Amino acid sequence: EMADEIDYNIVFPDAGTSERHWQGTKEPVVILLGWAGCKDKHLSKYSSIYNEQGCVTIRYTAPLKTVFISESFGYKELSSKALKLVEILYDYEVENSPIFFHIFSNGGFMLYRYIVELLHNDKQFSSLYVIGAVVDSGPGSANVRGALRALTATIGPKISPVLRYVLMALFAVTVILLRVVLYPLTKYIHKNHYDAVQDRPPSWPHFFLYSKADQIIRHGDIEFFMETLKQKVVPVDSFDFVSSPHVGHFRDFPEQYALKCREFLVSCMKASEGTEIKKRQRVQTQ
Repeated sequence: EMADEIDYNIVFPDAGTSERHWQGTKEPVVILLGWAGCKDKHLSKYSSIYNEQGCVTIRYTAPLKTVFISESFGYKELSSKALKLVEILYDYEVENSPIFFHIFSNGGFMLYRYIVELLHNDKQFSSLYVIGAVVDSGPGSANVRGALRALTATIGPKISPVLRYVLMALFAVTVILLRVVLYPLTKYIHKNHYDAVQDRPPSWPHFFLYSKADQIIRHGDIEFFMETLKQKVVPVDSFDFVSSPHVGHFRDFPEQYALKCREFLVSCMKASEGTEIKKRQRVQTQ
């Protein structure tokens, strides 16, 4: 993988399916951002929910080391990946279509954070029209455990066990120091994904799919995040699957999960048509 290339997949629906679902309106472009270490064959099962609904889908998972190691140390490698992803919309000339996100866990959410910042701060992207986001199993705040798991995967099995433990212990101590103990100071240099989005949330609707049984991200983190968004008048909906594990809701409840995602997308499209008409009327009356 070249430094400036990202390994993504884009799928266009056939015209018939698209027309059947979105009669005459531009079909949505759904951007799926995988969890850390997510294999494409897993992510493609989620994108087919939307392809069957006549949407364009773009799926991408940031490399493990980028997600945890670079982010833990505040090195913003993910922001360049975010820029590449947004540029794909222009490469395929779908930048005028409604855009919808489906984000998994902290790995996907960290990337989403930088996309949101680009759309907030960069004039050239201000015309992009995001209608909503599904957030699956996230976000969590201090994720030391996730960083350690990523490190184990990055080190690989060939290294001696003793050295592995030494490296992991050093890494854990450093991450805990930087991201937990010193976070009140280091956040001025580099806010974590959780605080960054919570402090300046985007205005489009969010739908949180999570489970109290999640062993990796505390459901309390997700619920607190949702409350903050609601206080900032962001439309928030959520569903607690109760028993399914981290990023395992679709596997355990496939029909229910797919239906919830599709219904939310349809409601976002309906709401957005209303605002689009209002925008046009505003322009005409000025």
